[in-house]
Amino acid sequence: MALSRIWSAFIVIAIVVASIKCFFFGQSEIFNWMIIGKADDAANPLKLDGVIETCWTAVNICLKLIGIMALFMGFMSIAEKAGGIRLLSRIISPFFSKLFPDVPKGHPATGHMVMNFSANLLGLDNAATPFGLKAMESLQELNPSKDVASNAQIMFLCLHASGLTLIPVSIIAIRASLNSSNPTEIFIPCMIATFVATMAAMLIVSFKQKINVFQPAILAWVLGISAVIASLVLYLITLNTKELQSFSGILSNGLLLLIFLLIVLGGIYKNIDVFDAFIDGAKGGFETAIRIIPYLVGMLIAISLLRTSGTFDIIINALKHVCTILGADSRFIDGIPTALIRPLSGGGARGMMVDTITTHGADSFAGRLSSILQGSSDTTFYVVAVYFGAVNIKNTRYAIGAMLLADLVGVCTAIGLCYMFFG
Repeated sequence: MALSRIWSAFIVIAIVVASIKCFFFGQSEIFNWMIIGKADDAANPLKLDGVIETCWTAVNICLKLIGIMALFMGFMSIAEKAGGIRLLSRIISPFFSKLFPDVPKGHPATGHMVMNFSANLLGLDNAATPFGLKAMESLQELNPSKDVASNAQIMFLCLHASGLTLIPVSIIAIRASLNSSNPTEIFIPCMIATFVATMAAMLIVSFKQKINVFQPAILAWVLGISAVIASLVLYLITLNTKELQSFSGILSNGLLLLIFLLIVLGGIYKNIDVFDAFIDGAKGGFETAIRIIPYLVGMLIAISLLRTSGTFDIIINALKHVCTILGADSRFIDGIPTALIRPLSGGGARGMMVDTITTHGADSFAGRLSSILQGSSDTTFYVVAVYFGAVNIKNTRYAIGAMLLADLVGVCTAIGLCYMFFG
């Protein structure tokens, strides 16, 4: 119900704003561009895709996802049949049994969630989605109300959407391509902001679900992860941009290949039909990718209408006006569009970050802030539409509110860190 109301509000607000622009401010072409506009059309003043192009984009995303889903869910099937997921579940069980009390110890859902978090941590977005969808399907098996989000599903998605990533390589690469004098300077603020957002997500959901986060098992794992991240930061800050990108590629892609190798060797050791197991899992990946198309189309067209109607511009101008009235520093406002679009569209937020850097400069306050904001959260509404849609959840309960609150914590942290690091 919450998602339905938000989706309806997006469409109503966008159309009302566009109607006011059309009938009171003489922007007679705005309806056309909202429906048939193309971002690469030189005649399009909005430089944004309209509803029709956005529908194609949604389907193209799912079509590209089919191969990726088939690949990773195929390997996941081998791991399951070889007992690898159960082994991973037992290892992480002391921590997850406290954070996910409704998930039985050793249940495959635990292993799937760990794989998803690990892929996110390494910036492997293409791998994280199949692992995450598999985790949702496993959690759905334990869900007594199949159309209502369970506590475990909400906790998982809130942690996933907080977007904890060790190395924001794509952001650093974009900054380097746009002539930043020090592309890696946003690395530590990004790391801190996304870690704070993840901790906020855990605390928010734990409070709602009455989970005691001061249990020894939870504290030990959180402090252990914090120590690992801190050690990695201390090492990475000694590297230059080229060395950082090289290390990241070796770490993330090398570990992914290692996972593939271990899964295949485990399957051979357990004497299972490895290729047949892969095919069985790949078929499930194809079906899942097709199933999420309607949910993705619905969410992306609502976001498209908000963007093309100029609703975001109105919000930004209003924020600047408020800062002027209060006499507050308004430099951060120029970086805020990235934060506003980030929960709605990863590609849109990336484009907004590039636009902000191009307009104000890569080493400007706004350019640095937009870079940190891009790395401090995930695409909340995309995640909700895809992950809940994949298991036909209709009542998301408080999931969206918790995710957006964690996003807000990440945004506020990013702004504070930008002032702290860059004045």
